[in-house]
Amino acid sequence: MKVLKFGGTSVANAQNIKLVLEIINQNSKQDKLVVVVSALSKVTDLLQLAAAKAAANDESFREIVAEIEKKHLDTLKDLIPAYQQIDKDVVYKDSRELIKTNNNFSKAVVNFEVSNQLIQEYFGENQSQINILPGFIAQTHDGITTTLGRGGSDYTAAIIAGALNASQLEIWTDVNGMFTANPKIVKQAQPIANISYQEAMELSHFGAKVLYPPTIQPVLRKNIPILIKNTFEPEAVGTLISNQASSKDTVVKGISHIDHISLVTLEGPGMIGVSGSSKRLFEVLSQEKINVIFITQASSEHSICIGILNSDADNAEAAINKAFEVEILQNKIDPAIVEKDLCIIALVGENMKNHQGLSGRMFSTLGKNNVNIRAIAQGASERNISTTLKKH
Repeated sequence: MKVLKFGGTSVANAQNIKLVLEIINQNSKQDKLVVVVSALSKVTDLLQLAAAKAAANDESFREIVAEIEKKHLDTLKDLIPAYQQIDKDVVYKDSRELIKTNNNFSKAVVNFEVSNQLIQEYFGENQSQINILPGFIAQTHDGITTTLGRGGSDYTAAIIAGALNASQLEIWTDVNGMFTANPKIVKQAQPIANISYQEAMELSHFGAKVLYPPTIQPVLRKNIPILIKNTFEPEAVGTLISNQASSKDTVVKGISHIDHISLVTLEGPGMIGVSGSSKRLFEVLSQEKINVIFITQASSEHSICIGILNSDADNAEAAINKAFEVEILQNKIDPAIVEKDLCIIALVGENMKNHQGLSGRMFSTLGKNNVNIRAIAQGASERNISTTLKKH
C-alpha cells in the first residue's frame, strides 16, 4: 500500500485536480492507495481572514465565506464530467475518525497509540482500492475538531503511512523535489535526487518549504521512504528521502534559510556558574508556547542567545524580563536584548563532519561580501552550520 498526499496547488482548481486524478489512476493499477488531500490553494488563508474579521464583528467576513463557497462550487461543476469517468473502487473516510489528539486546537498533539489502532482497524476491514481522506484535521477524544498546524496535511499522510507500514509515502507538490537552495533566489539551484531523513529534516526546519518538518517523524521510525514529486511534471525524478547514507562525493547537500527572525539575548555576570538559568529561560518560553529555532551559548556562560520568529519577539521579551525580574533589579542580569528582522542561513550535509575547513570557507565568503554574522550555531553531529545575519 502507498500513501499519496496532494498539496494545495495540486488541487487549486478543476484543471489541476484532473491531473491528480490521472496520477491516482496510474498508481492504483499497481497498488492500493490512501490519498490525502489539502484544502484548495489559498482557502486556509481565506478561512483565517474570515475568522479574524468575524471575531472583530466585521461583517465583510460574509463576503469571504461567499468567495470560498463559490470557489468550491465552480470547481465541482467543472469536475462532474471527470468524476463520471472514474471506474475505480473509491471511498471517502473522514480523518477525524482516525486521528485523535489533545485539545491544542491549532497545533494539536497526536495520540499515536489510539490513532494507530483506529487506522489499522479501519484499513484492515476496508478493502477498497482507493481511500480518500482530508488532511490537516483531527479530533479530540470528545469529538471536537482540531488541526495539526500549517502544513499538517503532510503530517496526516505520514501518520497514516506509519500506522499502516506503507511501502512509500509520496508528497505531490508544484516543484521537482527538494533543491540545493531556493530556486526562486538562487538560479543555479539543482533538484536533489536522494537525501537522508536527517538531511531532509534539517533543510525543512530551515525553510525548505517542500516538506513540513514533523512529517518525517512517523515514517522515520518505520524506515518508510518519502518521494517528493511534481504534480505538473510527473515524469520528473523528484527527491527520494530514505535512511540510505548520502554519497560521500557530496559534502554540502543544500543551503536553506528562514526569514523574519528575532535574536533574543540574555546576559549578565549573574548567569556564570549558576545552574538552572537555561532551564528557567526555556521553561518560560515553553509556557508562552514560543518555538525556539536557534540556540547558542558562550562557554563563559555569560550569555545565552536564542532565535525565534519576529511575531513572538515582544511576548518573549516581556516573559523573560518578568521571569528574571529579581536578577535584573539586582543588576546581576541585563534585561533581554531583542534584535528583529534577521534571517538564518544554514549549510546542511550528512558528510560535512568528515571535511575540514567548511566553516572557514562559509565565514570567509560572508566576510568578503561584507555580511556581518550576528550568531553561530553548530550541533555535535556537524550536520548543520547555522548563522544569523542582518537582512540586506
